[in-house]
Amino acid sequence: MSHAQIAAKEMAALDTRPGAPAGSLKLFDSVLLVPAIIDSFKKLNPRTQLRSPVMFVVYVGSIITSLLYVQALSGEGEARPGFILATSIWLWFTVLFANFAEALAEGRSKAQAASLRNLKQTVMAKKLASPKHGTTWLPQIATELRKGHYILVEAGDVIPIDGEVIEGVASVDESAITGESAPVIRESGGDFSSVTGGTRVLSDWLVVKVTANPGETFLDRMIAMVEGAKRQKTPNEIALTILLVALTIVFLIVTVTLLPFSLFSVEAAKAAGLTSAPISITVLIALLVCLIPTTIGGLLSAIGVAGMSRMMQANVIATSGRAVEAAGDVDVLLLDKTGTITLGNRQASAFVAAPGVTEQQLADVAQLASLADETPEGRSIVVLAKQKFNIREREMATLNAVFVPFSANTRMSGVDIGDREVRKGAADSVRKYVESLGQSYPAEVARAVDDVSRRGSTPLVVVDDGRVMGVVELKDIVKGGIKERFAELRRMGIKTVMITGDNKLTAAAIAAEAGVDDFLAEATPEDKLKLIRSYQAEGRLVAMTGDGTNDAPALAQADVAVAMNSGTQAAKEAGNMVDLDSNPTKLLEIVEIGKQMLMTRGSLTTFSISNDIAKYFAIIPAAFVGTYPQLKALDIMHLASPSSAIMSAVIFNALIIVFLIPLALKGVQYRAIGAAALLRRNLLIYGVGGIILPFIGIKLIDMLLAACNFV
Repeated sequence: MSHAQIAAKEMAALDTRPGAPAGSLKLFDSVLLVPAIIDSFKKLNPRTQLRSPVMFVVYVGSIITSLLYVQALSGEGEARPGFILATSIWLWFTVLFANFAEALAEGRSKAQAASLRNLKQTVMAKKLASPKHGTTWLPQIATELRKGHYILVEAGDVIPIDGEVIEGVASVDESAITGESAPVIRESGGDFSSVTGGTRVLSDWLVVKVTANPGETFLDRMIAMVEGAKRQKTPNEIALTILLVALTIVFLIVTVTLLPFSLFSVEAAKAAGLTSAPISITVLIALLVCLIPTTIGGLLSAIGVAGMSRMMQANVIATSGRAVEAAGDVDVLLLDKTGTITLGNRQASAFVAAPGVTEQQLADVAQLASLADETPEGRSIVVLAKQKFNIREREMATLNAVFVPFSANTRMSGVDIGDREVRKGAADSVRKYVESLGQSYPAEVARAVDDVSRRGSTPLVVVDDGRVMGVVELKDIVKGGIKERFAELRRMGIKTVMITGDNKLTAAAIAAEAGVDDFLAEATPEDKLKLIRSYQAEGRLVAMTGDGTNDAPALAQADVAVAMNSGTQAAKEAGNMVDLDSNPTKLLEIVEIGKQMLMTRGSLTTFSISNDIAKYFAIIPAAFVGTYPQLKALDIMHLASPSSAIMSAVIFNALIIVFLIPLALKGVQYRAIGAAALLRRNLLIYGVGGIILPFIGIKLIDMLLAACNFV
């Protein structure tokens, strides 16, 4: 098995998208599970715990209750040793479960990074003495190459390092990077001149200028990007962390002040001749852990890491979690017409005959002019003639035909059969050609050309030996389902803008058919940059895709900039995401993944805060019933005993993290709805559900503890 096949197989094994291969890693696959369990204990390091202030409070509480248990063993404990031990164990479980969620999310990213590392191999490069094919080259280890060096890569060679093609054209197998089996063409002087280390040249040769030092290559950056441990917190995540810390501080102050109040009440009760018992520190710690938002605190990091991992599963490398989050906040999408909104290749859709010419005669001549045309447009003309009039390909060898390839100068192509010249091409070029032969150009054909242009199509005029036969309409085919996807984005408050180099008439027709909100026609790099800045000046977040050097300024300006892997190095360096599939429509999927991450974080935050309400009713009456017997009235769940109530709340608080790990890693289901509708849905499902579920869970745990006589 080849190196590329091995790498592609490893990447496929990591695919967890719906419809992934049967061999894909499952959420709790042993390959991920065992390392995650080990890492859960490694993360008990105080420095690691400090990264999550909420869980650090639980961590400190676990240490204190463990010390209290040791004290209780000496006979001077504040409560029964068994109760303190059980509380301490479940507090440690709470910390470990949170560590496990983060470690599992990081494990998926590390597995992805490991598969990428396997693509790196030490190869010998052919370093050129001068940047010209045919000059002397010397073997050199790839790790010794530096920016500015020139190398020769020939058929069968692995490209040793990232670079820019300066001479030659070759077919390159990029399946190890993109997963796509079809080779791509890399050549100098265009938007497809960038090559990536680790890919393989299949044919011909390339002279490449090295654009990265070892350790700074695209593959190195990919590995660093997907390493969950290196993920930086995003602005929204930082803001949420601040909120969680504030809530934790409030509940910490409240809990600390309860002990002196309890002691004072006990003394007052004694003075009145009543029996009362102070609250224990163990119970106070259990109360604090149940009051603070431990659920979202334990899952917050895992949600962020999983968001980047899902982006990687979509074959998109994000430079940071900030880029993924920004994708979820985007409200303006700039989309290229060709390849994104349309199929990318114009297709022949109609024959418009000139006066005195039948449609079949036009189709026959148009097909004749297109038989040697290997472009998608030319092939579509041949196919349309077959479909409409059953005109089959003829034997050209007997006609002694000489084919005339398309030329940028003449903007025409065709065939010469003896003295007969058949041509097809752009309307203005054909008109000049016809008039140069002393023939007339029918006004009806000129009007047909205008009509085709107004419909957003491209007209090709066909001429047979100086006689204008008519017009072939080439139509940009709008992708199926794209209009519905734009409608979904509109419901979410996202504006779609089509960018095209076409004239305004053509752009308007395509925009109307595709259902975009706006369009920019005859777009130049300056126009794109100006448009992005105008939207950003209104406080909007803009996303766009690009692959060429001329897209680099706009990509650098956009909030979410997706560069195509097949594009230039300048475009990839300007973007904050790289699409390994080089699929322009991926921008829509990227926005959905970003939205899903924000939805997941919002949903679990709502649930976390809501489920604390049930814990209040479970643990507060139990904690203070010894001091204030009247609080027994608040025990609406009728729990077995104060000890059982406290233990049930602590156990539920720990276990709920485990049950929510799959949701945190997979994400809540993406729905194309607006912010207001999403808020209502979250409040209904995760808000109301977060209130009801703990009542049921705590009661069931209490019944189990009572049945087993654990408390």
